[in-house]
Amino acid sequence: MDMPTHSTRSSHAGHQHEHEHEHDHQEHSVPSSADEALKDPVCGMKVTAASPHKAEHAGRPYWFCSAGCRTKFLTEPQKYLAPVASPAEPTPDAAGTVYTCPMHPEIRQDHPGNCPKCGMTLEPVMPSLEDEANPELADFTHRFWWTLPLTVIVAVLAMFGHQLGWMAMATQSWVELVLSVPIVLWAGWPFFVRGAQSVVNRSPNMWTLISLGTGSAFVYSVVATVAPQVFPKSFVSMGRVAVYFEAAAVIISLTLLGQLLELKARSQTSAAIKSLLGLAPKTARRVAADGSEEDIPLANVHVGDKLRVRPGEKVPVDGVVVEGSSALDESMLTGEPLPVTKRVGDKLIGATLNTSGALVMQSEHVGSATVLSQIVQMVALAQRSRAPMQRMADSVAGYFVYGVLTAAVLTFFAWGLFGPSSNDSSWVYGLINAVSVLIIACPCALGLATPMSIMVATGRGATHGVLFRDAAAIENLRKVDTLIVDKTGTLTEGRPTFEKAVGVNGFEPDEVLRLAASLDQGSEHPLAAAIVAAAREKKLALDKPEEFDSSSGIGVRGSVAGKAVSLGNQAWMAQLGVDVAPLAAQAEALRADGASVMHLAVDAKLAGILAVSDPVKATTAEALATLRKAGIRVVMATGDGLTTARAVGQRLGIDEVHGEVKPADKLKLVEKLQSEGRVVAMAGDGINDAPALARADVGIAMGTGTDVAMNSAQLTLVKGDLRGIATATALSVATVANMKQNLTFAFVYNALGIPLAAGLLYPFTGWLLSPMIAALAMSLSSASVIGNALRLRNAAIDQH
Repeated sequence: MDMPTHSTRSSHAGHQHEHEHEHDHQEHSVPSSADEALKDPVCGMKVTAASPHKAEHAGRPYWFCSAGCRTKFLTEPQKYLAPVASPAEPTPDAAGTVYTCPMHPEIRQDHPGNCPKCGMTLEPVMPSLEDEANPELADFTHRFWWTLPLTVIVAVLAMFGHQLGWMAMATQSWVELVLSVPIVLWAGWPFFVRGAQSVVNRSPNMWTLISLGTGSAFVYSVVATVAPQVFPKSFVSMGRVAVYFEAAAVIISLTLLGQLLELKARSQTSAAIKSLLGLAPKTARRVAADGSEEDIPLANVHVGDKLRVRPGEKVPVDGVVVEGSSALDESMLTGEPLPVTKRVGDKLIGATLNTSGALVMQSEHVGSATVLSQIVQMVALAQRSRAPMQRMADSVAGYFVYGVLTAAVLTFFAWGLFGPSSNDSSWVYGLINAVSVLIIACPCALGLATPMSIMVATGRGATHGVLFRDAAAIENLRKVDTLIVDKTGTLTEGRPTFEKAVGVNGFEPDEVLRLAASLDQGSEHPLAAAIVAAAREKKLALDKPEEFDSSSGIGVRGSVAGKAVSLGNQAWMAQLGVDVAPLAAQAEALRADGASVMHLAVDAKLAGILAVSDPVKATTAEALATLRKAGIRVVMATGDGLTTARAVGQRLGIDEVHGEVKPADKLKLVEKLQSEGRVVAMAGDGINDAPALARADVGIAMGTGTDVAMNSAQLTLVKGDLRGIATATALSVATVANMKQNLTFAFVYNALGIPLAAGLLYPFTGWLLSPMIAALAMSLSSASVIGNALRLRNAAIDQH
């Protein structure tokens, strides 16, 4: 019941994939000739490539001296791989998981840890379905929740302790010290380690500032509590020297909370690959030479094996049909909305769904050579190749740290050497003012400047059906000048819908629909479902079909009310000897309009044609018009036929159309446009879009599409409405402006506060900024940043 072009395209794509995979196979193969000596990985005996005992593991071939050695290898392949690993071919991934930094991909190691350059948690280069929960996320969660009550108590005591009068203020300092020790020295220990690493590696970053700020506040407060006599009497207030345990405690708790949110968000970067890995079935049903069948693990499937694929099952690996016929749903990989009929000799793609008949296939590509595995690799590489957002705070963090340290050291020595007092108290003043410099320079506002804007913006976007996955998407979306759109499920609804019926030879359109629907009641084909649904919507009386047969793979036939009825494509009509010429012109016109056409024959005579199409979404035309008005170039790239794609493109005013493209082609199109200096967004909804979504500057997924597409994209439109792109772009512009304002606030506070804390105004005004005032200024800077970020909740972003 498919158009003939579907089968042809599938076969063509399959042959092209076959050539690609053969190329990969040659690259991985060890021997260059059948006579070249090889070594059996199990017993070490020399063999040749002519040995009949061969197996593939992880996409690489191995040869054995006997069936026994081959069986041992397949049972425990890892046990025998190490002795035969070639030193000329590094295989770090085979030996174990390799970890890398999202911001510095050149950092690679074989164990978890932190990036020595930026302190970010390293993550696996290639995640697997068996990955355990992030141990650092669990550790930080534990530290945060166990110390949060202590932080609250310390903050309450610092703010209201003198009013409550529960204890002497000197005693309260000791209580705050005891409560703060586990917060700072246990919960905050990872931050001090990262801060130390940044110094050792000479790569100052935000961790340097956080460790300096909290460390200086804590050490100063400990000295003020344990040895208050070293401070001048003027520093004694309400019976004690002022302490700042609450500043250190609150900063550490807030930083831990921020890390928890970041780690949870980053854990989603591997979700796309895990979704792809989860598509493949876990087992396959192998047909032995004697006709017996057994279910085996997918890893035990080898090239040349015969496998049975029953209705409702997924195709285990790439291969070719050797027996039977069926309609396969390949939309998960090709993007085509209509199932493709497969007959003997046609190619099958692993992980696609067999919707109806039973098939026997012969495997041709297994392991890393399958189409699905190659898509997994493309998504992984695309994710790694995308540069992370370079925040303005990070770009100046190194200079900022050096400036703060220099200011603190100069303050200490300037006061010590040239202070107003000739005794040792001048050095105490120097110490206090240096600590004030470090406290006022604590990067609370600087650290909150961008995350607060992002948090508010993502919440605002969610209420409008726009989900951002990371801050980079918000920053980059405003720069986009080119949008690549998939057709099926993005521009169109993504599900077959009956369009029209045309009658001939005395048959009315409704009668054509009724007869076709009556026959199709016995079919599970999605096209049949669309026809039956249309007939029932028109309340046509359907007859029960008899002698129903769908074994041809290109059409169905049976008996309806005593008449021999056949329904299928042009090839099926040719087999039955039915003349389709009377409606040939109308059929071609419908195809040119993007519809799939089926012919109905009654008693071996043409009765009419039926058209089923994938309708364009009602909001698509408006969305594209808005985008073009904004100066964005729109390009269509789809796995559907070029005739259908051009028809849809012409209807929507899209001049640049690419049809019959594979996942790799979409990825290459994104890279080509980027090489021309374009900032590219990709909008799609299928698994075939995943590599391009990951590689684009901004990947946009339809919320009505697959999980893999949404996990690969940085932006998801929940309603599947392209008008959401305009809304998201407006939010992007507003958010980046807000981030710049916040960073300006943060730097202005530091620019004014650091000289004050250093005492530069003392010779002229007699003003000194005590650490307490410094902490207050620090809090005010944070409050201003938060308040400004909250203004995004009322920003005008609705564009439709």
